[in-house]
Amino acid sequence: MNARASLHLVKIAQGIASPAALRRAQQRRLSAAANGQGRLAHFTRNRPTRTDELLAGGSIYWVIRGYISVRQRLLDIAAATNARGIQGVELVFHPDLVATEPRRHRAFQGWRYLDAGQAPPDRATIVDPNLPDALAYELYRLGLL
Repeated sequence: MNARASLHLVKIAQGIASPAALRRAQQRRLSAAANGQGRLAHFTRNRPTRTDELLAGGSIYWVIRGYISVRQRLLDIAAATNARGIQGVELVFHPDLVATEPRRHRAFQGWRYLDAGQAPPDRATIVDPNLPDALAYELYRLGLL
């Protein structure tokens, strides 16, 4: 599926230091939920108004330490209630992380829409997932990745 075919979301991966750390955190969540049969989701109080566009092949692009560096395909946006009884929605995404070309992104709260034409392309080369995003960005900028 072409990651650039639709509308996407950008979200900061709070407390995550690298794409490898995001992968480990998500694997722990999947293992802890329903004997490994859980789903990956992020709770948010605000429902995106452009749901149909997001679910037509969109992804959630994760900002890690100031850089968009990975994405996950959005599978569903479902009504949900969190542990404190607050109603909202879950952004449900595929467990596979797809590395993208690193792109700087300023801090923000919540999530933001990302038009398909502005989404960073998937990374064409295989790079060590433990490589710090700032270093990967500089190597990419210099044409070394």
